[in-house]
Amino acid sequence: MMSWMKLDEDLGPDRGDDNFHTDDEENQAHRSCEQYEADTESDIVRAPSRNLSQNSIDVNTNAWPQSYWQSIDMYTSVTPPSLGFLGAASLNSLSTLDKRHSISDSESSTTRLLISQTSSDKEVPPSPSQAAKFSIYSSCASKGSLPELPPPKERCCSFSQAVLNGTNVLCGIGLLTTPYAIKEGGWLSLILLALYGVICCYTGILLKRCLESCPGLRTYPDIGQAAFGSTGRFFLSIILYLELYGACVEFLTMMSDNLASVFPDTQMTLGGIHLDSHHIFGITATLVILPTVWLQNLSLLSYLSVGGVLASILVALCLLWVGVVNQVGFFHRGPALNLSDISVTIGIYGFGFAGHSVFPNIYTSMKEPSQFSAVLITSVTFCFFIYTGVAVFGFLMFGDSIHSQFTLNMPTQFVASKIAVWTTIVNPMTKYALTMTPVALSVEELFPEAWTGSHCVSIFVRTLLVSSTLGVAMSFPFFGSVMALIGSLVAMLVAVVFPCVCYLILLRGRLTKLQIATCILIIIVGVVCSIIGTYSAISRIADQM
Repeated sequence: MMSWMKLDEDLGPDRGDDNFHTDDEENQAHRSCEQYEADTESDIVRAPSRNLSQNSIDVNTNAWPQSYWQSIDMYTSVTPPSLGFLGAASLNSLSTLDKRHSISDSESSTTRLLISQTSSDKEVPPSPSQAAKFSIYSSCASKGSLPELPPPKERCCSFSQAVLNGTNVLCGIGLLTTPYAIKEGGWLSLILLALYGVICCYTGILLKRCLESCPGLRTYPDIGQAAFGSTGRFFLSIILYLELYGACVEFLTMMSDNLASVFPDTQMTLGGIHLDSHHIFGITATLVILPTVWLQNLSLLSYLSVGGVLASILVALCLLWVGVVNQVGFFHRGPALNLSDISVTIGIYGFGFAGHSVFPNIYTSMKEPSQFSAVLITSVTFCFFIYTGVAVFGFLMFGDSIHSQFTLNMPTQFVASKIAVWTTIVNPMTKYALTMTPVALSVEELFPEAWTGSHCVSIFVRTLLVSSTLGVAMSFPFFGSVMALIGSLVAMLVAVVFPCVCYLILLRGRLTKLQIATCILIIIVGVVCSIIGTYSAISRIADQM
């Protein structure tokens, strides 16, 4: 771990603003942002926003998507509130926000995101982060697009809570596939796992530096807009939503595969169409999950989904128990390196460490933002060791017969196997709605304003999205290959390429040659791995059809 602690030191001398806990310190960080030096007369950002230029960074509150920050923030929630359905949605949360924060009517949703330097004849305005936080929420809520999301949170997460959130984001369904990754790439592919862990930890720190480069940047799409304008925000948001959508497809595939392994003989004929166990349980899982997507308040699900860390640990312990106590043994061997299929391994490992869409929210939720680097290193280190342990033990136990989900290989007569299988079935039920909601809200924003906030429209959009993920999961029931495709095509861009590109653009002129060279090298590695992995995954899916 000590060697990874040097990652943040490599970011150079511009670390002095790590500890910005007060408005004065945030204003000082603001003054260090050279893009605002030519705009000292403007106290608010007016819509439509100006075009981005070298001397101006402007994040438009009306730019799509508006709902990203609040919807993704569910991943970092640790308090269990009440439940309600979309059909009974209300805007009570807005009145709560108004009581807690007295924002004047003149500070409309389109005129307050970034606060420029204060002048001597004016009162000191709220900090840029506060203004950004409330104006984005007010803009979204005024259109009725966020009836089920709570008001923006103050910074309240301790170090341990942030580590729990970070680990929960990283240590997910990718854990089940790590033994399969060794089968495809060989034992030496574990070096790639360590390499991706280091790179993704480093790029996560770069995202933090991008957020600190200018006040008001809160989310990954904000960073994209600051670096590339509205086009960059749009393109990056599409990539992020594709990643979330793909994860939902994998949830359904995982649940249907494991249910089919528990009840393998289930089949039926409906309207002349024969359905095997995989299709039956895929439909069943979708019907069970669908009501959770209709929930008005997802905070309870976010509280329960934190148990995903415990679920991952439990599944890993069950695997070890079956190997040691139930005496399945660790006798299988494999090749040291398999170059012909290592491209699949690249995508799987890339998927496992891609939590960058949530990292900015974890950072902004912390009481001590300066501890974010330590949070990131701790989370990545934990995930690396549990990934490595499961990969090694799983492959030693099952060898070349390993499935893309090792739970499908575990002997069904053992209690530990049953616990592992049912854990992988139940756990996605708490995560599906949290993962799909940001996608649904972004789609709802595209509807005419008269339709925005309609309960019927919300239910229709969410039902259609859930049904589409079922269709994709049934059409491409290849868990490992689809994960490799998502990891290569989407996660590699989000976690490896874009953080470095945005960092180079937003902090240009303030970076050392070593920092620039490191980012360029990482970009090249990410692009090459993305191309190779995507081609290989698509080819494999086509062969499996």
